[in-house]
Amino acid sequence: METRTLARNGLEVSMIGFGCMGLSHGYGKRVDDVHGIEVIRRAVDLGVTFFDTAQMYGPFVNEELVGKALRPVRDQVTIATKFGFDFEGTRESGLNSTPAYIRKTVDASLQRLGVEKIDLLYQHRVDPTVPIEDVAGTVKELIEAGKVGHFGLSEAGVSTIRRAHSVQPVTALQSEYSLWWREPEKEILNTLDELGIGLVPFSPLGKGLLTGAITHATMFGQADVRASLPRYTDQALRDGQQVVDLLTAIAHRKNATPAQIALAWLLAQQPWIVPIPGTTKIHRLEENTAAISVALNDNEREELTAASALIDTSVPRYSKKMQSWIDR
Repeated sequence: METRTLARNGLEVSMIGFGCMGLSHGYGKRVDDVHGIEVIRRAVDLGVTFFDTAQMYGPFVNEELVGKALRPVRDQVTIATKFGFDFEGTRESGLNSTPAYIRKTVDASLQRLGVEKIDLLYQHRVDPTVPIEDVAGTVKELIEAGKVGHFGLSEAGVSTIRRAHSVQPVTALQSEYSLWWREPEKEILNTLDELGIGLVPFSPLGKGLLTGAITHATMFGQADVRASLPRYTDQALRDGQQVVDLLTAIAHRKNATPAQIALAWLLAQQPWIVPIPGTTKIHRLEENTAAISVALNDNEREELTAASALIDTSVPRYSKKMQSWIDR
């Protein structure tokens, strides 16, 4: 697979990464380790070198799964994980990015992953009670100690990105970006371009919507996070159908799938964008990674952009609690 470079300080990764969260968290019952390892190792076979996990996913078990799966190829891959949530046992209990807690939880992540260094360490969500300069300074110390390779932020606003970057260069911002959610185009993309920071879009397929497999009639299980998200109600999904219809039409013309067209649109936005679609199914993994071979012409990109602009983005992405974690 072709590679892309996140940031001017040069973290080279596969053009498409793999978001491991869904194997353990967020979309229903977690898969067993045998299947999870099979999926992750198939991604390696397909040329994926960039794998994303977090303490929060499970919590904890996703890091353990990723560590097991990638141990035989550790020197061939880039592993990203995240800190920033506090826990009562294995239950999330809010944000915590105090320096002492960062150091403690990073050591625990290293142990679960079975690695000596975390290649890319993100702050999962900005903690408003801890100055971002203190967070960046702590990660800088971890980099100097050899425990971390690169610093990243997730769902951070422009001011936070600039302040953090002034203390420790930020390699990547991980935020939601797709035809289903284009808010980063307002300010974030220009800031990243100016500072030389890469973008790692999560949910690049709109949590499944842009694959065409979800309709307004889809029923999500109680353990599926989408059941509680305002943008996945009957009416909100109807509002997004024009994008799905257009993706399907273009896919038919190009002998591709809607998911491949959606990923191709995203990859065409900037050369420093590396999406991390996730799946529990090997055939979907193969489909997603094949998107690097799909090229859209100017008219097709413009059609898709125009159609997505009609989506009502005033509908919140998350529950009230989760919305409170997004930095502005």
